[in-house]
Amino acid sequence: MGGHAALYKKDKLLMPSPIRIFATADDVEHAFYDAIARADLESLMALWADDDEISCVHPGAPRLQGHAAIRESWEMIFERGPVHIRPRHLHVNQNMSSAVHSLIEEVKTPDDPDWQQAHIVATNVYLKTPQGWRMVVHHASIAPGAPADEQASGSGVLH
Repeated sequence: MGGHAALYKKDKLLMPSPIRIFATADDVEHAFYDAIARADLESLMALWADDDEISCVHPGAPRLQGHAAIRESWEMIFERGPVHIRPRHLHVNQNMSSAVHSLIEEVKTPDDPDWQQAHIVATNVYLKTPQGWRMVVHHASIAPGAPADEQASGSGVLH
């Protein structure tokens, strides 16, 4: 493990926390959705690559770039509490240094009884860095209609 990440809250330096090294992109993805379910901003932000080019797109929102903008957006989301997301229908494209995960997120916020479950189409991109696998892109958009419970079988023509 070794390294430490300096944490900032309202421009104040907090105690450094150990950097967790992830052996696979899947490990980062599990930690990502776990941090969201716990509204754990520090753990969530520790998953991102140390790069100014990281980006995040929340459903219906503009693209955010860089740690500060992404952190601020998740901080506002977590003000309402945890968000429960069940990732489904995962499709992975991976090589030795990058991974692209395309999935459906079933999202429900338990603190709002009027809020209906949403289905989100998401793409998560990960890079293998000297500090292990890290997230570089999270792009989420509202899915048109409700997704089928099961993926279509291999029958039929795609194009």
